[in-house]
Amino acid sequence: MNHSERPHVISVAILAMGGEGGGVLADWLVDLAEHNGYLAQTTSVPGVAQRTGATIYYVELYPQAAVPAGAEPVLALLPFPGRVDLVLASELMEAGRALQRGLVTRERTTLITSTHRVYSMTEKTAMADGRVDEAKLIDGARAAARELVALNFSEIAERHGTPIGPALLGAVAARGGLPFTRAQFEAAIERGGIGVKASLRAFAAGFDAVQQGAPSASDTARAPASVGPRLQALAARAERDFAPSAQHHLRLGLTRLVDYQDEAYAAWYLDRLQALQQAAGHTPEHETLVAEAARHLALWMSYEDVVRVADLKTRDTRFARVRQEMHLPADQVLHLHEFLHPRVEEIADTLPAGLGRWLLARPSLRGWLERRLHKGRLVQTTSLRGFLQLYLLAGLRRWRRGSLRYATEQARIEDWLSRVTVHASQRPDLALQIVRLQQLIKGYSDTHQRGWRHFSAILAMVDTLAAHPDAALRLQALREAALADEEGRALEVALQTQRNAPLSSHALQHT
Repeated sequence: MNHSERPHVISVAILAMGGEGGGVLADWLVDLAEHNGYLAQTTSVPGVAQRTGATIYYVELYPQAAVPAGAEPVLALLPFPGRVDLVLASELMEAGRALQRGLVTRERTTLITSTHRVYSMTEKTAMADGRVDEAKLIDGARAAARELVALNFSEIAERHGTPIGPALLGAVAARGGLPFTRAQFEAAIERGGIGVKASLRAFAAGFDAVQQGAPSASDTARAPASVGPRLQALAARAERDFAPSAQHHLRLGLTRLVDYQDEAYAAWYLDRLQALQQAAGHTPEHETLVAEAARHLALWMSYEDVVRVADLKTRDTRFARVRQEMHLPADQVLHLHEFLHPRVEEIADTLPAGLGRWLLARPSLRGWLERRLHKGRLVQTTSLRGFLQLYLLAGLRRWRRGSLRYATEQARIEDWLSRVTVHASQRPDLALQIVRLQQLIKGYSDTHQRGWRHFSAILAMVDTLAAHPDAALRLQALREAALADEEGRALEVALQTQRNAPLSSHALQHT
């Protein structure tokens, strides 16, 4: 037999996180092979390349009939770049990790990945939006692989009450290129003996989804956001008065603000954007400005205060999500504890505006409160007492408009919008960068205070920068410097540079 006729090892790499059933999936493949004329070997390498618990399971299969009498094949313990036939990724970033490691090649590899996301710590802790662009990641996977199968297998698994492994195995049976029939795959699940019925249902759903060609995340990511009955009138107004390019952000913004406050608050959101649109114009550049303002204005108008945090922590959807993420059965007892460490400023922000200012103006009273609050406290939200404490706090939403924090934030928003409006007509590029400064304001407590300091320092430079033809580039450079580190060291350097020796636009792009 010459080299071209010699059977080769079938290599399968499974990239999964703890609790997703990657080990069971590997065991099913080994059992499948060993019951159907193949030798098999599996290894696993735990690691923390992306998140604690991420593991590579590696399986090699070799036809037993091709092994000479008295000999044994030598199977590898780890996947080798460029030599993997099938890669299974339990989540989209795991697929990215496989690409980065060189496990996926155009000549050889079928890549099967779930398109849902479990965000990495670097994405979560980024000063700005640190999320990886999912559409680009899918496009890169499609270009790198011989064949790509990208569907939301996590949603399929959740629907059938299983880990993601059975749904992925269904995809392998449908498109993985392994020399086994669907019945042989199902028999391997049955021999496993654990959760057989649910696993077979999830397997069948994964198989059918791949065969039917369900849309991938990249196909549906920019679908128009749907709205409920309460928002039909506002959504119709948005569709009538704004360009198509703004509709996605507008619908998300309306939904967010009604959830945050009420319909009147969402209508005010549209009023503010219409005023900006009238000042700007209707060129493509101006439409981009309004669409971006729709996104950032919605985020600022739904600022995170104590009331909002309490509201989110007492929603039934949160308890259901925690149970789901921890894969808890329905009869499993769950206790959730929240660590609350309110500052005096946050207490004052929740009070009526006049009373809040009175409290902040009395150092002795502030000191007395700080001594009693500095240690914080644990609140068990799964107990009646703890839940009621936060539930009553969340109920202050109806009086939010009279609070000190509301008055403060609305004044800040109006100042920001007025600066955007001044430049919207003649210098939309500069106005767009002023809009994007809102990216610095996020979170609550210390995180919010840091972001506000950086925002204020940059906004104070706008009038000075506006005298330069490359003002938009200069402002963008300052915003990027503010996002470089939490302490603001890079921003201090960039601000000092702007004050002392303004750089050319070319130099600023490389600061």
